[in-house]
Amino acid sequence: MEAKSKLETHPQHTDWTRVPVERLEGGIERQMVVGERVMVCRLRFAPNVVTPPHEHPHEQITLVERGRVLFTVGEEQRVAEAGDVLHFPPGSWHGATMLDEEVVLIDIFSPVREDFLNGTS
Repeated sequence: MEAKSKLETHPQHTDWTRVPVERLEGGIERQMVVGERVMVCRLRFAPNVVTPPHEHPHEQITLVERGRVLFTVGEEQRVAEAGDVLHFPPGSWHGATMLDEEVVLIDIFSPVREDFLNGTS
């Protein structure tokens, strides 16, 4: 029987104040908690930041923690605010425009976004 890694056998606990903040271009800050097959990112956006429409092979669930966001999903647009949850299937086109206040999003991705880990996105 193959031995399991500590990650597979021991629950991990932290809080966002202990997770390093990565400062990205364009008024975005990102924090990441990474598991074997899933990751959770906390993203803080300055007002009016735009993430252009894009797609990726990862399933994504987004929780709006603070602020208001105009999401573009395919050809449709909708405003989401604190407490709203969105699901983006793998390969779906989506983008976001932060409205006139700071926005905090919690993004859950599966599988793990290697491009986030290696700094290419």
